[in-house]
Amino acid sequence: MNRRLANTDSSHCVAGSLFPIRKRLRMLGAILLATTVPTIAQNGELQQKLAAVKQAAAENKQQLRQYQWIETTQLTLKGDAKPSSQKLCQYGPDGQVQKTPMGPPPEQPSGGRMKQRVIAKKKAEMQDYMEDVKSLLSMYVPPDPLKMQQAFQAGKISLNPSGDALNLIFTDYAEPGDRMTLTFDTAAKKITSLSVNTYMGQAKDAVTLQVQMASLPGGINYAQQTVLNASAKQLVVTTTNSNYQKL
Repeated sequence: MNRRLANTDSSHCVAGSLFPIRKRLRMLGAILLATTVPTIAQNGELQQKLAAVKQAAAENKQQLRQYQWIETTQLTLKGDAKPSSQKLCQYGPDGQVQKTPMGPPPEQPSGGRMKQRVIAKKKAEMQDYMEDVKSLLSMYVPPDPLKMQQAFQAGKISLNPSGDALNLIFTDYAEPGDRMTLTFDTAAKKITSLSVNTYMGQAKDAVTLQVQMASLPGGINYAQQTVLNASAKQLVVTTTNSNYQKL
């Protein structure tokens, strides 16, 4: 008899303890559902917006392959503006931009052999650095649809709408720790500007990029002007693209 009562009491205790557990599990499930549904919706919206940006970038790059243009580069080193240089640009069969120097060759340095060696060394160092600048620019301009998709899959992108403009903010886009903000005109379906915080070689060598876009008469978008500021080198590189002509 006592054993029977003990079993009954035990059953009641177990049932009583299971009820609040079930209740807590239901509440937890409701909370998870309430937080998951908006996240899925936000990711769906982000993916949809990103798809429009990627499509516009891919179509625009394809259309630019039909053109040649002039690239003008202006260097300012420690506040001293250097002579500008120009190159004739067009896309090659491999999809990369081919650049042909324009104008007369640069003047040879004057003075004695020692001075000429010093000038030649500094010039070679600057040319090497400019090659690094060129490589850096190519990682961000024009934006790469594949890199944008990789950033989305890694959760490295956020959305910041502003009227008809859409700001897509990428982190770790091309280099660990970098940040690129892409502004997209949703009405015109065009990228209007890029802003990049990155570095050259080491994180301490901070570099900023400001890219202003423009449109050709046919509506094709292009990077009209790019301003690279390498504060560690006290160097500003301004690149302007103009005189677009269909091949």
